[in-house]
Amino acid sequence: MSVYTRIAEFHQDMTTWRQDIHAHPELCFEEVRTSAIVAEKLRGWGMEVHTGLARTGVVATLRGRGDGTRSIALRADMDALPLQETAQRSYMSRHDGKMHACGHDGHTAMLLGAARYLAETRNFDGTVYFIFQPAEEGGGGAKVMMDEGLFEKFPCDYVYGMHNHAGAPVGTFTIKANAFFAAADTAMITITGKGGHAAWPDRCIDPIATGVQLHTALQTIISRNTNPLDKAVLSVTMFNSGTASNVISDTASLGMTIRALDGETRAMIRQRIFQISEGLAQANGIQIQVDYQDGYPVLVNDPKHTEIAADVAASIVGEDNVERDADYVMGSEDFAFMLEEKPGAYIWIGQSDEDHTSGLHNPAYDFNDKVLTTGASYWAAIVEQSLPR
Repeated sequence: MSVYTRIAEFHQDMTTWRQDIHAHPELCFEEVRTSAIVAEKLRGWGMEVHTGLARTGVVATLRGRGDGTRSIALRADMDALPLQETAQRSYMSRHDGKMHACGHDGHTAMLLGAARYLAETRNFDGTVYFIFQPAEEGGGGAKVMMDEGLFEKFPCDYVYGMHNHAGAPVGTFTIKANAFFAAADTAMITITGKGGHAAWPDRCIDPIATGVQLHTALQTIISRNTNPLDKAVLSVTMFNSGTASNVISDTASLGMTIRALDGETRAMIRQRIFQISEGLAQANGIQIQVDYQDGYPVLVNDPKHTEIAADVAASIVGEDNVERDADYVMGSEDFAFMLEEKPGAYIWIGQSDEDHTSGLHNPAYDFNDKVLTTGASYWAAIVEQSLPR
């Protein structure tokens, strides 16, 4: 098997959908236009369509031939990023400060393509739920949809997700069983001292001096508290204080991201941030407040469904073009919430070629329309091979 001939026949339609969505990017929970287009097309293909989960989420139901009771869910994300597009294209973003810099426009178009094909053929026995999710980029839209009853209303047996891989060539797939993407948490630490004239530092309690110590101490969590065989990241990305060169400020703040690939390491890092902050507060006679926010969990692929996904990918692009034991990804993905509730798997689809070299979340990035047929064929094959007649 290779790409589906029928899907290839409407590749230009998918390209038109994708570029139209690209030209009209919408941020987290604002995907009103995109979700309306998605819902209209799905209804036009004869599906039952539910709207309004997580404000702009769309779920379509399609039943195959026969009376099978098994069910599968396929998920695509729809939101854009708050980024200014720099590349000049005929379909470039029409909204300043917003662009599809992560390829969710392509994800939406690929799943729509599969939905169109499966609605035409219904060559499967069971039920397919097409999930078009808002707010993946930091909004946790998957969790919001679940909290609002996604899997109660649409009780699938398993769920699959897919994302483009800007660093892998067109015609390839990449996947890994068990932990694949890292959990992602954030912390903001506020240090409150005693400000004053910079010429008399002895009369002040300098929050910057404590902040420097804190930054250094936080770096020891990964290097001295984490098993060297574990993968984890703690990056301090913000350090703010002061407004003038001759004034010691009252406050300083540090912001950071924390990434880990297992729950124990994630919990240990969290605990050490609080312990180090409390110790330095006492040592320096200063106040330190930690605002720690749990983010997306570790994305864990079910081994059985990872093998299924890899086998399906191989049927589309050939075994030599499927990486079945990829390296860990320290990025995060809110599809992890769905995989905590349902067995399934998440796969990368390669999109790099001579015309598409920019990485994700880059102002020059663009989804590669060449992979639309490949991705839609993968989705169709997942359904037909998982729910055979």
